[in-house]
Amino acid sequence: MSKLTERVSYLQGLADGMKLDTEKDANKLLVEMLKVFSDIAGELETVIEGHNELSDYVEAIDEDLAAVEELVLGDEDEEDDEDWYDYDEDAEDDETDVTIEYECPHCGKLLTIQASEVDFDEDMPCPYCGHPIFPETEELDQLDGETE
Repeated sequence: MSKLTERVSYLQGLADGMKLDTEKDANKLLVEMLKVFSDIAGELETVIEGHNELSDYVEAIDEDLAAVEELVLGDEDEEDDEDWYDYDEDAEDDETDVTIEYECPHCGKLLTIQASEVDFDEDMPCPYCGHPIFPETEELDQLDGETE
């Protein structure tokens, strides 16, 4: 029992000992206030119990997560911290360049393009018709209207 619940019980005991006449409005008010205090104290105790249970549950989850991290990542002391997340941008350039086959939206010819040569910020003209290979969205809408 919490201190708040004990104090409300004490107040109720005092009120019972005073044998308040509940016919008087002031006494009715006091008795009803004591009932409300009792309800509030009970609800607060329930909330505190729920909070404690939830706190224990979160702590158990945290321990389980730490165990999973240890299994997945291993002991951090054994690894060099920089090695496992260090990304080498130059390693990508050393790999074979990806070849893309793309159909020109204007003339329909199949184009073979190296991925490293594609720059979507600039207009890349088709070697057959001279129109941009990757037209803006508005241009694509116009093209769709012409072919229908």
